[in-house]
Amino acid sequence: MNKIVLDGNSLTIEDVVNVARNGYHVELAKDAEKKVEIARKVVEDFVKKETVIYGITTGFGKFENVHISQEDTKDLQRNLIISHACGVGNAFDFETVRAIMLLRANALAVGNSGIRLSTLKTLIEMINKGVYPYIPEKGSLGASGDLAPLSHMVLVLIGMGEAIVDGKRITGKEAMDKVGLTPVELTSKEGLALINGTQVMTAVGCLAVHDAIQLCKLSDISAALTVEALSGITDAYDPRIHTVRPHKGQLATAYNMLDLLEGSGLTTRQGQLRNQDAYSLRCIPQIHGASKDAIDYIAQKVLIEINSVTDNPIILPEANLAISGGNFHGQPMALPFDFLAIALSEIANSSERRIERLVNPQLNDLPAFLTPKGGLHSGFMIAQYAAAALVSENKVLAHPASVDSIPSSANQEDHVSMGTIAARKAREILKNAQNVITIELLAGAQGVDFRDASKLGKGTKIAYDQVRSVVPKWIDDREMYKDQELVYNLVQGHDIVKAVESLTGQLLLQK
Repeated sequence: MNKIVLDGNSLTIEDVVNVARNGYHVELAKDAEKKVEIARKVVEDFVKKETVIYGITTGFGKFENVHISQEDTKDLQRNLIISHACGVGNAFDFETVRAIMLLRANALAVGNSGIRLSTLKTLIEMINKGVYPYIPEKGSLGASGDLAPLSHMVLVLIGMGEAIVDGKRITGKEAMDKVGLTPVELTSKEGLALINGTQVMTAVGCLAVHDAIQLCKLSDISAALTVEALSGITDAYDPRIHTVRPHKGQLATAYNMLDLLEGSGLTTRQGQLRNQDAYSLRCIPQIHGASKDAIDYIAQKVLIEINSVTDNPIILPEANLAISGGNFHGQPMALPFDFLAIALSEIANSSERRIERLVNPQLNDLPAFLTPKGGLHSGFMIAQYAAAALVSENKVLAHPASVDSIPSSANQEDHVSMGTIAARKAREILKNAQNVITIELLAGAQGVDFRDASKLGKGTKIAYDQVRSVVPKWIDDREMYKDQELVYNLVQGHDIVKAVESLTGQLLLQK
């Protein structure tokens, strides 16, 4: 059985993907168990002595000065969850919910949150036994953590709310009973420890970053196919001109382009047909490379966040202290996810401009709109419209969420990050960008069919064959959306990237 062992410090983006999408089993490291138990004892001592500590023996937010007696601590934590579970909108999909639960468990495993070990283990068993809380997507400010959506997660843990088990939406109590788990009765600090964190925004953004890395690789492939369809000039990818401006992503893209186009009989050299190509062809290393560098930065920030303690107060067992701070604040994720939205928008922008060059007879020597029967047939005319609509939508979505802030909790929480909105927007832009690249792959393959597909480069031939394995050459007009769906499935599953890397024996460079 494939498994991931949580210690709070060593989780990777790939680990998150494996648990979220590939069903990896989750376990808690023995060392982490000890740390969790030590921190819990500190909390219990605070409660026993009735030490005044935020969220443990006081109310929450603006109610921080309201003292809570020892006998009311259980009611305090339960009331916190049921009152904060006020999310709206569509529910997160299964893979995102699994990622949310995993990241929350990993943060608790560090041993600075004060949760009981039994509660943490129950959360982990929900992942392993396929209990997926019904978590609405909207309602988080990303400030005191993702309070509303995480509360929906915890509702099921305590036998309330709703969950999806075996594809059916049932009550939280039914879900826990169905898999043989006993709902938890929360006690001091536990409700706060479970919901006071950035795990929703980080889960959404983490999966998006993983897919963005793969899409950047695929954008090099689709661009290389277009270069061949348009008899593009390869001199622009000569490493010698990129080493004098040595941005890592730019250099990586230039090498990728030359590797993909190796052996091609369809490309040209400077001065052979023309001296320079348009920017969308000539500047592929600079455009794609900048997005790769941005995504590399974002991935580094995500890696820090998925191994961080993000609740409040932080329990410091070695000092017998609980310190109130702001680790729940989503700003360290909000800015990177806004950056992710911009980086992915630019990948789609450049792809759409290449699609335009493929379909526009004023910009190439191919049949208009890539159809051999222009006039009677429209070919790829409206496919370019669809790509243009997607990139235009991305421009709206790329407006940063993190520059906005609406104070909450009677102005106690007077600056909020909107990081969860930033992550969700980036995910939507990712999907749009994947669809634009899908259209470019279809158009590029069609353009090559008017040349000679047998002369394709080492890498582009593999990509072309992948596309043609699910979609035939376009001769007569047919239902375009069906072709797009088939190729989109290849894009979303990273099949083309995997095939190119496997069959060429070379990994496409990201940075």
